[in-house]
Amino acid sequence: MSKLIDIPLRHWHASGSAAQQAAALQALEEGQVVLLPALGFPLQQEEHALLEGVAGSAKNISWEPARGVRGHDDACDASLLAALMQRYAGHTQRLLAGLLPGYVPHLQQGKGSFRPVEIAGRATSWRKDDTRLHVGSFPSAPTQGRRILRVFTNIHPRGAPRVWKLGAPFEQVAQHFLPVAKRPQPVLAALLQWLHVTKSRRTPYDHYMLQLHDAMKADLDYQAQVEQQTHAFAPGQTWIVFSDAVSHAALRGQHALEQTWLLPVRAMAAPHKSPLAILERQLQRPLA
Repeated sequence: MSKLIDIPLRHWHASGSAAQQAAALQALEEGQVVLLPALGFPLQQEEHALLEGVAGSAKNISWEPARGVRGHDDACDASLLAALMQRYAGHTQRLLAGLLPGYVPHLQQGKGSFRPVEIAGRATSWRKDDTRLHVGSFPSAPTQGRRILRVFTNIHPRGAPRVWKLGAPFEQVAQHFLPVAKRPQPVLAALLQWLHVTKSRRTPYDHYMLQLHDAMKADLDYQAQVEQQTHAFAPGQTWIVFSDAVSHAALRGQHALEQTWLLPVRAMAAPHKSPLAILERQLQRPLA
């Protein structure tokens, strides 16, 4: 089965048909990627300079409404970058309203990011190496069971694709790595929160998701042998994914925008398909 489905929306403010809405909802909750192959994010004239001016920055420049832009270098026009990312966040909100209307009343806005640096060949630690298959988890910002819904758009100005690898379903990932996962330590979770290492209490769910993330990246045999598909997202394409459930890796690409939205499990059409429910079934205890 393909790990992607195409939905031919061309405008960020468009409402999907009832069939498109149903297909997108089902695909996302079953661990597929929803691809919008004709939905690009055109830059304003003055914003094109940002693609050349941040090449030496960190791999991700983040943006939040309350904190602004973080991670950029001093030469970057921070106000222009913040306006770009805020505009993109608004576009993603309108997209989700038209394609996943049942989610919208429950969505909580997370960070946005601009990813200006070429992925391939970038020196990094194994834990931060996103060219290795992994499931999404936030070490310093526990989700406490909420889903991580992300919207990406390739905005490369010269035609370079953003290449992803998609791996095994989440249930198989959990079955493979949970037997070797360490058990959570509530005292440690409380200490991390008290020291402000984490923004809130790390639940057992967050602990196990981090264990899966790290175990996947550390196991090179698994990386080489697990089932996987590769897909190139062209400039002018947008895709949506629950990154906490979809095993993925970014192999190469430069200049992408991303916006994160958090969704409570209870707002899903099929809560039993969430990573929280899957982990609780396999471990036979509550985690959030």
